[in-house]
Amino acid sequence: MSDLNTRFTTAVAESKQLKERPDNKTLLTIYALYKQATDGDNTGKRPGFTDLVGRAKFDAWAEIKGTSKEKAMEDYIALIGSMK
Repeated sequence: MSDLNTRFTTAVAESKQLKERPDNKTLLTIYALYKQATDGDNTGKRPGFTDLVGRAKFDAWAEIKGTSKEKAMEDYIALIGSMK
């Protein structure tokens, strides 16, 4: 598990140094995987209709509800690795 945490931490740092800014859909996926890996399932309330960005983030995170933290970390690492 420690190796997974190390690789995840490295991927988080690498995500901030990508050559190109990912498209919005990819950014939402990165956000959702990060939140699932660090916080687990989304238990908050969905933002109001005037908060479009907040709603998009909430919905992206809610789509992967039930994914284990370990699987979310692995998916995050793979996604960032494919973008380098």
